[in-house]
Amino acid sequence: MSTPQHSQSVFDFQGRPPLAKALPLSLQHILAMIMGTVTVPIIVVGAVGGSLAEQMLLIQVSLIAAGISTLVQLYGVGRFGARLPAIFGVGFAYVPTLVAVGGQYGLGGILGAQVIGGFTMILVGLFITRIRHLFPPVVAGIVVLVIGLSLYDIAIHYMSGGIGESDYGSPLNWMVALVTLVTVLAVSQFGRGFVKLAAIICGIAVGYVLSLGLGMVDFTPVHEAGWFSAPRVMPFALEFHPAAVLSVVIICVVNSVQTIGDLSATTVGGMNREPTTRELFGGLLGNGATTAIGSLFGAMPTSSYSQNVGIVAMTKVISRYVLALAALFMLVAGFMPKFGALMTTIPYPVLGGATITVFGMITMTGIQLITKDEMSSRNMTIASLSLALAMGIYAAPESIEAFPEMLQLVVGGSPIVVAALVAFSLNLVLPRRSLADEAAERERLAQRMNHTNAATDAEPRVT
Repeated sequence: MSTPQHSQSVFDFQGRPPLAKALPLSLQHILAMIMGTVTVPIIVVGAVGGSLAEQMLLIQVSLIAAGISTLVQLYGVGRFGARLPAIFGVGFAYVPTLVAVGGQYGLGGILGAQVIGGFTMILVGLFITRIRHLFPPVVAGIVVLVIGLSLYDIAIHYMSGGIGESDYGSPLNWMVALVTLVTVLAVSQFGRGFVKLAAIICGIAVGYVLSLGLGMVDFTPVHEAGWFSAPRVMPFALEFHPAAVLSVVIICVVNSVQTIGDLSATTVGGMNREPTTRELFGGLLGNGATTAIGSLFGAMPTSSYSQNVGIVAMTKVISRYVLALAALFMLVAGFMPKFGALMTTIPYPVLGGATITVFGMITMTGIQLITKDEMSSRNMTIASLSLALAMGIYAAPESIEAFPEMLQLVVGGSPIVVAALVAFSLNLVLPRRSLADEAAERERLAQRMNHTNAATDAEPRVT
């Protein structure tokens, strides 16, 4: 009897191409995901005033969480996992909310709220077929837009050298940041192939070398870090504060909508079909489970990576073996504290110069999502009012100082929460009218006005 031959095609989800062919394709995904996974814990720990040891720990565990969550999505564990060619890791969308919660309650408050947020994602997955229509592009888009806008101040503070640093705002910091930024722009616009995909890493490399020459890099953490370390259970005591839980739950629901969009883009762009309900269900359950369980080890919440979705759609490479190699790399890096320590030596101006372009792209993605819906008066009202209230309160937090403390954190701490609540509520309340309906209404109004004017002209005038 002949044994069945397994496919070696990179365009087959079950395909297992030779390692020499798979590695370069996997490198694209590694380059696209690694800086996002590393940068988020650096930003969060810096915002809450955490120690260098805590920063290294969160980087290590976030890398492991990225690897495990991606493998779960590729191969599945029971009902968990989409079994689609998708990359998952720690996402920037959570940053504004995590920074706000962490500033008030510390890392324990973030991780405790994250446990509840993970279970919320699982609930969204269980009811996905019933609630999917509640999040049209105009609602999801305005939230993504606000996420991008609310990250700008973080990037600018980093470009200036980091809040609280003695040299904050110095011309030297700005010079390093701008050199990094210009490198990212040059590579992304004029580069080719793998180099173009690695624009952010190229920018960081140039900025890092420049920082070395200027004496801005301290390698002490690398020398002190070990070569291998396993994650510990409960490195931080979990705290459950109602305001923190509510804020994180809302952003987890919003992220579930993003996950639905990313999985849909993956199947449409890479597999020429819409995702099945089973795939969406498994994807949300897998993301929720890894987010909740990861919090017990100190990992930040996981999310689908839109940049990797773009790679799948562009190359049509859907072999899960190729993507699994990227996940395995993240796992290995996560068990090596020296790797995490090396990441902490990147100066803030370098990180700021590299990530501000990412934050700008998040904003433009939100605008693209919004414009997928027709810009009727109804949808423009939803988008404009959500944006105005969210960013207005964020810019003037003193305007709600008379509110209860919990409400201040939920409403003023993160503009994403305000944008999500306002957009979601208006979408439910406002009558659904298309551009055609509005045009017909104006036509009827014009006819009534013409009829009234004609009747007035026909009335006899008394002299």
